[in-house]
Amino acid sequence: MYIWFTVVAGLALLSISLLGTFCPHLGEDCAYILASLKLGLRLFKYKSSKPFYSVLDCFLDAVKRHPTKVFVHFEGREYSYGDMDKRSNKVARALQAEARLKEGDSVALFLANEPSFVWTWLGLAKLGCPAALLNFNIRSKSLLHCFSCCGAKVLIASQVRRFLSNCILLLLTVHDDDDDDDDDDDLLSSTVEGLPKAAVVTHERVWAASFIQAVCGVTSEDIFYINLPLYHSAGFLIGMIGGMERGITIVLRRKFSASQFWDDCRKYNVTVMQYIGETMRYLCNTPRKDGEKNHRVRIAIGNGVRTDIWSEFLNRFGDIKVRELYAATEGNIGFINYTSKIGAVGRVNFVHRFFFPYTLIKFDTEKEEPVRNSEGLCIEAATGETGLLVGRVTRRSPFVGYAGNQQQTEKKRLRDVMKKGDLYFNTGDLLWFDDMKFVYFQDRVGDTFRWKGENVATSEVADILTMANCIFEANVYGVKVEGHEGRIGMAAVTLQEGEDFDSLHTYKQVVNYLPAYARPRFLRIQPCLEMTGTFKMKKVKLVEEGFNPAHIEDPLYFLDPEKKMYVPLTEDIYRAIACRDIKL
Repeated sequence: MYIWFTVVAGLALLSISLLGTFCPHLGEDCAYILASLKLGLRLFKYKSSKPFYSVLDCFLDAVKRHPTKVFVHFEGREYSYGDMDKRSNKVARALQAEARLKEGDSVALFLANEPSFVWTWLGLAKLGCPAALLNFNIRSKSLLHCFSCCGAKVLIASQVRRFLSNCILLLLTVHDDDDDDDDDDDLLSSTVEGLPKAAVVTHERVWAASFIQAVCGVTSEDIFYINLPLYHSAGFLIGMIGGMERGITIVLRRKFSASQFWDDCRKYNVTVMQYIGETMRYLCNTPRKDGEKNHRVRIAIGNGVRTDIWSEFLNRFGDIKVRELYAATEGNIGFINYTSKIGAVGRVNFVHRFFFPYTLIKFDTEKEEPVRNSEGLCIEAATGETGLLVGRVTRRSPFVGYAGNQQQTEKKRLRDVMKKGDLYFNTGDLLWFDDMKFVYFQDRVGDTFRWKGENVATSEVADILTMANCIFEANVYGVKVEGHEGRIGMAAVTLQEGEDFDSLHTYKQVVNYLPAYARPRFLRIQPCLEMTGTFKMKKVKLVEEGFNPAHIEDPLYFLDPEKKMYVPLTEDIYRAIACRDIKL
């Protein structure tokens, strides 16, 4: 393996030197390739060591180097590396004594963004217990589903008011003894988001995600700002675990606040921030102030920002190196835009493609399936043409799958792509490459869309809608709204025979069982739902038609949170949404 790294590094340098005069991004390409090879070699050494050198080992080494260095700032309190180590030992001992945990037992964490999340995870790591990070917004059926999928013996939460049937609950006092804050969310106070898939994350994948900070130029002297949920891979793997790998100081917030963002950055001398597309938009929508470029933030790491928002963010807040990513927790292929090219999510280079082989294939958006030739093989998309991104499954780039869900795992596997018998991971995403080798994200396909930085499963939303007394069938999809990232939820529905649309009961149904980001804000009542020849619901035309009542004859409804019901979508409401007088 070491020889491979040496050979590839040499070939990379030779090729880059020969092509330098034709490549305006030569320096950046060279730096990225060398950094990637160096980190790859480190990972190989970690895997080869006996026992495996883990993130926990890395954290403990950091504790030895600088035990008094602040690891986490949180709501006016400081927690050093040494503090985290001691508190994690306390958690480990409590779990051993009270829950009788042993090495290999899985534990589910149902915690908000707070320091206890970090030291609890570290305590579990010291016991050798895999941790399942549950979305803090789920409850009821979805929470039980996640709990059963991960095979956890114990569920750890900040506070518990009601017990869940068939679950063993352990309430740990993971806060400080002198912490009298009673503002923590309750275990069952949020709403369900459907039936999420649990991605299996190996030690190797944890390391790979943590290296993103290093690739982006983060050093041990930086101060990293996390306001994304720690149950997400971005907040936890890239942010928190990446911070451990770098040995840096982290500023942790319970949730994102646009009004307090820059004040926090100035207060703590933040140099690196995380974002999703909505984060950037919210910051750009805040009232302008004097001295907005008066801060020390130099790097922004994230994904999903629109080109216009990206440009506005830089013009308003200064020369910040935006490192836009494309990746999936369970996927075997990802990109990073290390050049700051506005709008791109990465670049194509042969070293990256050698270790993580991928391709773009032609995709039929109407049939929602890859286009195949007469031999039954997929067809590669041309430069500039939108295609489905697929990553070849190899030993270096595996697809582990989803815990306790073989059916969903199999749906992500695509066979006979470039040749008979090969196996690829289907990302479900449409991308395109330009002639300068930049990579651009186009859209999602299939059964999910993204809104407010969260993935929404259309089938699960449809299940909730059809539980309403008046609704017979539901076809859920996402539609674009001018000035917003991603797609907002909409559904075409048919009514039960002899029933009128019950706007109040339908509203209660979606509010009781879906989090805000997954609730369909627009409903379209149809006499019947169009199907494909293979009996799949047609979505493309519905997506294109959107929700403009001037162009749609079917009755349209809008979820009005103030009136607590679905109301007829009038042209006045449509214009108010377009002018952003109504917030979505």
